[in-house]
Amino acid sequence: MKPLHLTFALGFLGFVSLSAARVVLSLYALELGAQPFAVGVLVAMFYVFPLLLSWPLGALSDRIGSRWPLVFGAGSGAVGLVIPYFWGVLPALFVAAALSGLSLAITHVNLQNLVGLISLPADRTRNFSNFSMVGAATNFAGPLIAGLAIDNAGFAIACLYVMALSVLGVIFAAGWGQILPISPRSSAPPVRILDTLTDRDIVRTLATSSLAQLGTDLYQFYLPIYGHAAGLSATVIGVVLASFALASFTVRVVMARLVQKFGDERLLAYSFYLGAVAFLLVPFFNGVITLTLISFMFGLGMGCAQPITMILMFRHSPKGRSGATLGMRLTANNLMRVLGPAVFGSVGSALGLFAVFWINGLVMGAGGFLARPTNAARRVP
Repeated sequence: MKPLHLTFALGFLGFVSLSAARVVLSLYALELGAQPFAVGVLVAMFYVFPLLLSWPLGALSDRIGSRWPLVFGAGSGAVGLVIPYFWGVLPALFVAAALSGLSLAITHVNLQNLVGLISLPADRTRNFSNFSMVGAATNFAGPLIAGLAIDNAGFAIACLYVMALSVLGVIFAAGWGQILPISPRSSAPPVRILDTLTDRDIVRTLATSSLAQLGTDLYQFYLPIYGHAAGLSATVIGVVLASFALASFTVRVVMARLVQKFGDERLLAYSFYLGAVAFLLVPFFNGVITLTLISFMFGLGMGCAQPITMILMFRHSPKGRSGATLGMRLTANNLMRVLGPAVFGSVGSALGLFAVFWINGLVMGAGGFLARPTNAARRVP
């Protein structure tokens, strides 16, 4: 097995497990009588460890490699999902969600770093794009597996089905992980996080990455609210959101060609501008066709944004510190996932949905201005 193929396989197993676990544990909590607030806290538990540990876990992978952290990460996800099988109570679900989040934190930062380490400069854009396509595919496969498992076997057994995916991840990482590369050693002294943040390119990439995460999360959160207020059915809202996911997957198929044509920073700026237009258009339409087209437009933009920020962050990372630098990016993204909904929830309560979409449109426009190339000659090497 080639290192890149192993990385993609581990990504598929890890991300499918997480995606399925979110659905199983959330619905299990409702089955146990949890209130919506408790379910919201349960979902938040998936992101506690990614927020707190992504940067130090990335630094650890720079020192010891990815094989054993990936084994531990997949194992923690498996252990987490065994707990609700034996103890079908709400506190057990919170522990399972936290351990699944720990698995995500370890898996995500290590696999992103591995894609960069494995890739030659000429192949990096294509490989990061393919990695992001694996993640997009799991957003479809995970909920499907979870739904089928729940309907056919019940919640407790469904946890074991999802656990089996993590067990496969343990087997793959332990059995073939020796072929995975390690960050090149650097004779320079360790780079402190505050020193890294003096690098203008890294700070700019952190800002654009977190803004792209904010826009994606808020669009997926507020569009169903807007559709419900407009009288659209749940099925129609699902179709509109599915068009966003379809566009994100589609644009990643051709992203390498787009980067070759426009350059990564210029394409990132265009992605933000496209997202801004979509946000600004939403409040003027409530038909299924127009909203589907708008969502497709938004997906084309944001589908490019996160893979490009991964590429830029890897490129700007100090030698031997790519894991820590990519972990810093994930920390910034997860911080935005925690703070963004709270801030814009207050805006929505005070000013209404129209203001939420328009303010987000302006934020996306600002992201495009920030992402624009400072050096027109800067291209993917």
